[in-house]
Amino acid sequence: MIDWISIYRAQFAVTFGAQLQYRASLAIWLLGLVLAPVISLVVWTTVAASGGGQAGGFSQGEFAAYFLALLVANHLTFTWVAWDFEFRVRNGSLSGQLLRPVDPIHANIADNVTYKVITLLAVVPATAVLAWAFEPAADTSWLNLVLFLPVVALAATLRFLVEYSLAMAAFWTTRVFAINDLYYVPLFFFSGQLVPLALLPDWVRAVGNLLPFRWMLSFPVEVAIGRVAPSEVPIGVACQLAWIGAFLVVRSMAWRHGVRRYSAVGA
Repeated sequence: MIDWISIYRAQFAVTFGAQLQYRASLAIWLLGLVLAPVISLVVWTTVAASGGGQAGGFSQGEFAAYFLALLVANHLTFTWVAWDFEFRVRNGSLSGQLLRPVDPIHANIADNVTYKVITLLAVVPATAVLAWAFEPAADTSWLNLVLFLPVVALAATLRFLVEYSLAMAAFWTTRVFAINDLYYVPLFFFSGQLVPLALLPDWVRAVGNLLPFRWMLSFPVEVAIGRVAPSEVPIGVACQLAWIGAFLVVRSMAWRHGVRRYSAVGA
């Protein structure tokens, strides 16, 4: 355990310094992350206003609460590993990492966590300003907010593993952008980024419950705003854990077989 703490302390220090070298890029990425849910927030609160104050059982304040919670949850769960890993395979930089005694996944974890810690300093005040402007309303409690923390941590773990597993395709095809784009279509739809899942037809929600996407993002948002009763949270957590276990196996198998056929392509 002491060795792992030392490894992560060193990795966090390296990635923290690297992130600060690209402050303009950080600002651009952060703007993109905040802008998408804000656009949806404006659209759906306008729809609710034009519909007499409600749309699909959501009031203007409830739409505001949903998309503000989505902004925070998306920030805490998103990754860029599918693009980063493909780049390292293609330009050969993965070769040096394979010579180290530690699995390269730990560098990705530290990189991801460091970025989120740094940018939270901007996400929190931005969310507060938007909350003041849009006046969110939710049937939530302190228990919901406490439960949100482990639920969103599991969601982040699941999303990271799914996208890391997807990134392994780079071992077989050095261009994975089309695969990434194909993946983001169901993610955008079934994770609740496009529209709250409660507004979708019953059969679509049933399909979404069988896929991992809801458990990556929509579920922690629903917990935070009180759309999931605390007594129902263990069922969702069990689904998250089941998918995490499945993708731990997928990632392990893909890594083991992929490394055997890996050859650096070069820039």
